[in-house]
Amino acid sequence: MSFSIVQSRAIAALTPLPVSVETDLSNGLPQFSIVGLPDTAVREAKERVRSAILNSGFEFPSRRITVNLAPADLPKDSGRFDLAIAIGILIASGQIQSAYLSSRLSQLIFVGELSLTGGLLPIRGAFAMAAGFLHEPSAESRLILPLANQTEISAIGSVRLAFASSLREVAAHLVLQTLLMGCKPMPAESAATGPAMDWSEIRGQSLAKRAAIIAAAGAHNLLMMGPPGVGKSMIAARIAALLPGLSHAQACELAAIQSLLGAIDLQRWQRPPYRSPHHSASSRALIGGGQPLRPGEISLAHHGVLFLDELPEFPRDALESLREPLERHAVEIARVRDRVCFPANFMLIAAMNPCPCGYFGVRHAKKICRCSPDRILRYRSRLSGPLMDRFDMAVTMESPTAQQLAGLDATPTQESSSETLRDRVEQARSWQLRRQACLNSRLGVQALQIQAECDPQAKQLLMQAAARWGWSARSWHRVIRVARTIADIDGEDQIKIPQIAEAIELRRAADVVAEAQDFEPARSTQQPA
Repeated sequence: MSFSIVQSRAIAALTPLPVSVETDLSNGLPQFSIVGLPDTAVREAKERVRSAILNSGFEFPSRRITVNLAPADLPKDSGRFDLAIAIGILIASGQIQSAYLSSRLSQLIFVGELSLTGGLLPIRGAFAMAAGFLHEPSAESRLILPLANQTEISAIGSVRLAFASSLREVAAHLVLQTLLMGCKPMPAESAATGPAMDWSEIRGQSLAKRAAIIAAAGAHNLLMMGPPGVGKSMIAARIAALLPGLSHAQACELAAIQSLLGAIDLQRWQRPPYRSPHHSASSRALIGGGQPLRPGEISLAHHGVLFLDELPEFPRDALESLREPLERHAVEIARVRDRVCFPANFMLIAAMNPCPCGYFGVRHAKKICRCSPDRILRYRSRLSGPLMDRFDMAVTMESPTAQQLAGLDATPTQESSSETLRDRVEQARSWQLRRQACLNSRLGVQALQIQAECDPQAKQLLMQAAARWGWSARSWHRVIRVARTIADIDGEDQIKIPQIAEAIELRRAADVVAEAQDFEPARSTQQPA
């Protein structure tokens, strides 16, 4: 037998795609060629496979070897096809054969990178590949992966997954039917939730804390504006700590995304992610890209929080690239050869200073803003109207007073403890999921009319606000969604005037951030000495 067909898998986004590794041994000058749109890493498999076969105790055929990775129009990347190529050569050369192999070969999928010694090295995207493989209709097929990927795939736990440490071990399984290792139990430490974050560490900022609770309860986008050191970053980190744990399905989806970058965090298994990229991040870093296509920060924040500190300092194209993902909760990336779609269901929390120096509007003799109105206008105009329209809420934060810093302004109560706030958020979310099977921020327009009913007085107040400030349809719907979340926190079945008034106030603050006419009146009355 001088021909063999072995099954393997490529991966596009989170979807494994079948690849048939066809191997032909023919007479002629010894030559080893790989065809089928391989990239550089796949073409380099020739040297890895040759050394791995020899160092595993087999003979490398001195014949003309042609390996075809079908389908030919599907780009192939990385070294994940090494194992399938090596097995195909050994079968085609007759070095491994058995009745078991003849009957089961078409149902075995081989994925793994080979070292020069014949050992199997871990691959990126193993979790995504395994999770997608288990959704395939064929219940008899089996996926063989490197043993080094066993720990990260432990959350799946299926008998259809097997792990091997070397090419020799896989060959022994095919010939002698020796047992391969299966999935092992999830590590106990993977359930750790990380260090607790205490809200009492944030002095003052009652309005910002209230907005943070609303944002966490309904997964609403929030913008915080204030001078340096008032607690914007601390609040953002604590919003992520308020979120309830992920379901098993959500955690697996997030782990699949992380596996594409080799960054699965088993220490925070089933905890919502918190991503905070530097303001120099490019659009590719935020939404994904590269060759091969990889997920960006918005996908790594899936089911969690994406915090953008110093928002106006981000590149303009990077910020504008967030507009579609914020609406669709997914990002589609197209290149010449590839088109993939990564999930990006995240909550955007952003922070910014009121001006380049950071002290615009601060009423303190030692902290005087010296920025001109034109400079402030240029600073805020970095944030486009369509982007600002996608924030559900905004709050302006002021520096805490000396009494607040000393903790003399209020006594911590049970109602304001971190545990109580987390319980309120979890209860509000559970009501939303029972009522409409999604969070309020994800309600469609038709569902919003049914699930977010306003009483007549509240609707009249909303109409007056929309007419006065010229709100778009998006702004109208976002105000109602926020009001619905406030009603859930307050335990109200119907949206009433207090809830709609608070939602209008938070929405109006978002509109004011970039309005030039508000610059001059808000400036500090202090004059430089």
